[in-house]
Amino acid sequence: MNFLYVDDFLLVVDKVSGLLSVPGRGEHKRDSVVVRVQQRYPEALVVHRLDMETSGVLLLARSRKMQRELSLLFQQRKIEKRYLALVTGKLPKYSGTIDKPLAADWPRRPRQKVDFTHGKPSITHYKVLQYHRNDNTSRLELRPITGRSHQLRVHLQSIGHPIVGDKLYANDHAHASRLMLHALSLAFEHPATKQRLRLQCPAGF
Repeated sequence: MNFLYVDDFLLVVDKVSGLLSVPGRGEHKRDSVVVRVQQRYPEALVVHRLDMETSGVLLLARSRKMQRELSLLFQQRKIEKRYLALVTGKLPKYSGTIDKPLAADWPRRPRQKVDFTHGKPSITHYKVLQYHRNDNTSRLELRPITGRSHQLRVHLQSIGHPIVGDKLYANDHAHASRLMLHALSLAFEHPATKQRLRLQCPAGF
């Protein structure tokens, strides 16, 4: 796990696929980004999470005050998030927006689902970067406006283009070494220094 940025207030790491963001229940699920980071920076606090199978840019705070300020930026949608995904099939449009409310699929937890009655508003912008004819997959840049659990995975599955390697939502298209979803970058105004930061990390696929 690499540190992408460190200052007196916050730090950013490149999370690897297959590692929890925070500890799960039980000692066998203790290994996580925050536990590893705290070995070097004991004061580190998680600000947001990535799914275990998702890799990429993860932000942590170095104090309770900074954790609150960064969390507020996420709540106010003042942090620009970009992801890279490899999905099945060829999308009919070069770019578009998926605007579908999401809710927990309680009988099949931890799955989420599109729910127009009880779901929370969820918006994802996408742009096709490349179509791979040889294996009928498309490389997409994703910009989620909201931050619902499994949002990108459910939204893409809902339009018929699930993420390659997604064992929860891709069904027959899950054959891959990992979930092909990567948090590419975060951009925001540093709460303490007021400097505009763009923290990014290239995908490994």
